[in-house]
Amino acid sequence: MSPLLALGIIAALLALTVIIGLVVRRRDGRRRTGGALQFDPLDAPAAEWGSRATLVQFSTEMCARCPQVRRMLSGYAADDGGLRHVEVDLTHRPDLSARYRVLQTPTTFVVDDTGAVRARFHGVPQRHALTEALAAF
Repeated sequence: MSPLLALGIIAALLALTVIIGLVVRRRDGRRRTGGALQFDPLDAPAAEWGSRATLVQFSTEMCARCPQVRRMLSGYAADDGGLRHVEVDLTHRPDLSARYRVLQTPTTFVVDDTGAVRARFHGVPQRHALTEALAAF
């Protein structure tokens, strides 16, 4: 293989990696619909559920951004009496990642009082998107 061809392949792979990274970063933290997904309260048995909505955060022990999300969601729950924050550690419950299709941590669900997932956020939720999702309740 010629050095020029190898350099061209490396440049193409680098460009592809940058494009994929930008797409993933752009989608991170945006609101998505929950679809027909139902959250089972037995998956977080010690949790106190909100009368209006519950913010369910999926995290792991090694997650670098999870403490930031925990502080943000706890702040939302402290400001609203009908809202609660529940954290589910996927380190100890890896079966839940497949059940709820959680591919990265942190992932946050906005769950109504019936257990229906109304919105989901991958990564750190954007504040305005989280506020809009909660305003629907």
